[in-house]
Amino acid sequence: MAAAGGPPPLRPFGLVLHHDGRWTHEGVPVSNARLRRAFDRAVRFLPEEGEEGVYVVQLGRFRGQIELEEAGFFVRSFDAASGRLALSDGSEEPLDVGSLHTSPRDGALLCRVKRDLSAAGLLARFHHAAQAELLNAVEDRGTGPGLALGSGFAPLPEL
Repeated sequence: MAAAGGPPPLRPFGLVLHHDGRWTHEGVPVSNARLRRAFDRAVRFLPEEGEEGVYVVQLGRFRGQIELEEAGFFVRSFDAASGRLALSDGSEEPLDVGSLHTSPRDGALLCRVKRDLSAAGLLARFHHAAQAELLNAVEDRGTGPGLALGSGFAPLPEL
């Protein structure tokens, strides 16, 4: 039961965000493209819920807890000139180059985003095109590989 006047307690309701960005509900793929895009934009992290926080989709007044296979956010594009990421929820932020690492699942690039919600940051997975954009900005200037970001250069962590 919900507290008087408060929202009902959050619990998973069968919606899963898979490592490759697919959505399923109770094992059935969500095939409607508009609904998938709406879910992508509606992902929220609630740090105050439980020890580790929870991920939800919030559509209007509806809010339901989702399960993640890997990351709650996806990098849709990377702009080397500004060093900014465009994320699946419609937000943008600068890339934290030091947080780049590879997925143990398949080697795709991951990074940490939204440090305002979690000091450790939340995982974001690069889509293929965004990963290609980032890799096109990699240079070796004699001190090891790094990213050419605008007029700057940021050394890459060991990947």
